[in-house]
Amino acid sequence: MQINELPLTGCFLLQPRVFQDIRGRFVKSLVASQFKALGLRTDFVEQYHSTSKTGVIRGMHFQAPPHEHAKLVYCAAGAITDVMLDLRKHSPTFGQAFALHLSAESGHALYIAAGVAHGFKATEEPALLIYNVTSEYAPEHDEGIRWDSFGFDWGLETPVISERDRNFPALADFTSRF
Repeated sequence: MQINELPLTGCFLLQPRVFQDIRGRFVKSLVASQFKALGLRTDFVEQYHSTSKTGVIRGMHFQAPPHEHAKLVYCAAGAITDVMLDLRKHSPTFGQAFALHLSAESGHALYIAAGVAHGFKATEEPALLIYNVTSEYAPEHDEGIRWDSFGFDWGLETPVISERDRNFPALADFTSRF
């Protein structure tokens, strides 16, 4: 597996070897020894998934301290534009966003540091995103930043967005606890 640091501090693109033959595909999405060599967490305690239709935007989500978590995410079917936003006030990349394409075909995954909000736009359906997180869901610490408040061009005129995601505060109105 090749692991490349992304422009947001503590976030990485994971490029595993993809094995394909007449049976189908095989992708290894986690190698603990490689993660540990880079100081990345491997103590994932929950795994969940979402499916989305083309044109859906989910995000920008995070859990606030003391229940913040790192995430390992990958697209198991379809494709997405994945977006990360650094909310860590002492980070050199605070307030910056970064996006890249994830697809089932590539097998690529993202390691997203705690304190980085996460969201995505489904670009090929069904977009099946798998999430592994290092803390359990804590509803009272489940927060977000409004998807259209930090200068990222999602490339959609009429995205499908949940009422909850529409009502998150703008980045300019957010006081970071990270």
